[in-house]
Amino acid sequence: MNFLMLTSFKEVTGYIGYILLAILILLIMITAHEAGHYFAGKLFGFGIEEFAIGFGPKLFSRKKKDGEVFSVRLFPFGGFCSFRGEDGDLLDKTAFNSFSPWKRIIVLFAGAFTNFILSLLIITVMFCAYGQTAFTVGKVQVNSNYAVEKSLQDGDIILSANGKTVFLSTDLMNALKDKKQGDGVEFTVKRQGKTEKITVILRADTTFESVEDMASVYRALGVEHSVKDGKVASAEFYTTTVKLSFFEILYKSPQFALKLAGSIFTVLGQLLTGKIGISSMGGTVTTIAMTADVIKVGGFKYFLYMTAFIGVNLAVFNLLPFPALDGARIVFCLIEWVRKKPVSRRVEGIIHTVGFVLLILFAVFVDLRRCF
Repeated sequence: MNFLMLTSFKEVTGYIGYILLAILILLIMITAHEAGHYFAGKLFGFGIEEFAIGFGPKLFSRKKKDGEVFSVRLFPFGGFCSFRGEDGDLLDKTAFNSFSPWKRIIVLFAGAFTNFILSLLIITVMFCAYGQTAFTVGKVQVNSNYAVEKSLQDGDIILSANGKTVFLSTDLMNALKDKKQGDGVEFTVKRQGKTEKITVILRADTTFESVEDMASVYRALGVEHSVKDGKVASAEFYTTTVKLSFFEILYKSPQFALKLAGSIFTVLGQLLTGKIGISSMGGTVTTIAMTADVIKVGGFKYFLYMTAFIGVNLAVFNLLPFPALDGARIVFCLIEWVRKKPVSRRVEGIIHTVGFVLLILFAVFVDLRRCF
């Protein structure tokens, strides 16, 4: 949905509501991330100067007797947990760098860990309420060269392929990757209400250049589809949901959370290798706009899904060893642990400051690039 395409006042106000929900999702997950740092720090006795929800001028602020400040700020696109002496060698036993490296690593890791656990809980709730996302085959091309019992059938719901649960299109791609025409692949499907295991004979080779390439899947499985300008224009292949038992929810929820994390690593890997371009990325504005679009189409189920997805995304992204991110700070702690002495705090501070500026500029750049 493009905001400029909204024509009526009702459309505009309605879309603003979805934008606010998207901002709320982002704020929930960022606050959870910082709360992870906060509570881990409190557990070890780290001195905390301020816990802030949002950035910019303070709207509300409260100072505790120990000097710790809690604040709510104007712009709801971030937040922070500021530790005492975080970027220096303050002579204070409660200062961040006065603690042993392993304690600092736990505090730094706690933010991503909290995001992941909260996302896992949300996925569990989503699976309880709606079931597992799966794919339904709408229509299979009839071909006398392939026996019906060795093919998918119209209406089959794909539960697993090659022994792996299929949650996402990338799972299906991974299950079929590098398979050849004539190979047999074991599928578990729900057919006319019954769960069955079948061996499907592939009708074409399967090679995938990017996560967007589903045409190869459709060709291999014989699914009706059309291609325009080298891309899939339409396909008889739909998303659906499958109800799960209590025990299925318990083991499939962590599976799905890990799949989301894996899909993020896949995209990052394809960015580094050039398989997908920078145009595929977006900053905060793009994230909010896309989240609003998904919620608008999918309702509360997709509100839960996007909350979990953004939480896993934040967990993965923050653990990357890029300056200013928790991952880079963990790397410096590990270096100190091994060397028995820290890298110059001044040098580390400069590295993180430069990294932070670059991240902000990059986020603004990719958002503006999408706009123009």
